[in-house]
Amino acid sequence: MASVQYHHPNRNRSKVDPVRILSYLAMAVVVVLIMVPVFWMLSGSLKTNQEILTFPPQWLPRNPQWHNYSDAWNAAPFGRFYLNTIITTAAGTTLELTNAALTAYALAFLRFPAKNLVFILLLAALMIPEQVTIIPNYLTISDILGQNWINTYQGIVLPGASVAVGTFLFRQAFMSLPREVIDAARVDGANHLQLLWQIVLPMAKPVLVTFGLISLVAKWNDYLWPLIVTNQDRMRTLSVGISYLYNPESTVRWGPLMAGTFFVIAPLIVIYLWAQKHIIEGITSGATKS
Repeated sequence: MASVQYHHPNRNRSKVDPVRILSYLAMAVVVVLIMVPVFWMLSGSLKTNQEILTFPPQWLPRNPQWHNYSDAWNAAPFGRFYLNTIITTAAGTTLELTNAALTAYALAFLRFPAKNLVFILLLAALMIPEQVTIIPNYLTISDILGQNWINTYQGIVLPGASVAVGTFLFRQAFMSLPREVIDAARVDGANHLQLLWQIVLPMAKPVLVTFGLISLVAKWNDYLWPLIVTNQDRMRTLSVGISYLYNPESTVRWGPLMAGTFFVIAPLIVIYLWAQKHIIEGITSGATKS
C-alpha cells in the first residue's frame, strides 16, 4: 500500500531568500545615504560653529541654538523669497501640467499628419541639456515683443512652461487607459476637453500627481535660471536667496545657513508625504504600453 506524504505548508517559507535579503540591505544603505545628510543638516541648524567643525563629529547639539532660525530669517528677506518661489512654482507647474496634458492627449487620441514624427521630435528634445537654452531664452525674455521681462514673474516662469518629459509620461499613461470607457464617453457626446478633464485625467491621476510633484520640486529648487533672469532682491527665489547666508570672504555661520536650508526643503517634505502613495504607481503606469 502506497504511503501518502503530506507537505507542511510552512516548510518552504523557512527557506532564506538571499535575493530578498540583498534587496533589503540595498534599500537600507540607500536610506542611510539619504537620511544622514538630512539629519546632519537638522542637527547642525541647532549648533554653534565650533560644534559643527568638531572632529570626530558631534551628532547632537549639547545646547540647541534655536536662535539660528531667527538669525537666518532676519539675515535675508525670506518672506519675499517665499512669496516669489510660491508664485513662480505654482504658475510654472500649472502651465507645465496643462501643456503636457494637452499635447499628450493629442498624440494619444487625435489623428493628424506626421503624428509619429512629432512624437520623435519631442523625444529628441529630451536629449538637449537645459544649459544650452539659457542664452536664447535670456535674449528672448529681455526683448519679447518689445518688452523687457527681466525681474518679472513671467520672465522666470515662461521658459520652463513646457518640458518634453511631461508629454512623454502623459502620453504613455493615456495609451494604457481602457479605450472602451473613452469610446463610451464619445458616444454620449463628450467633446475633447470634456474627455480630457472628466475621463482621461481622473483615470491617469497617479501619473498626474507624480509628474506634478516632479515639476514642483524642479521649479522650487531651480537656481540657475532665476539667478540669471533676476538681479533685484525683490524678485529672488529661495534657492537663490539662500546664498545670501554664505559669504566666503568672512566667517561663515554654518548654523544659520543650515537653518535657512531647512526653510527651503520643509515645504517639499510636507508635499512629498502627502503625494507619496501615488509616486510608484505613477512612474510605472503605462511603462509597457507602446
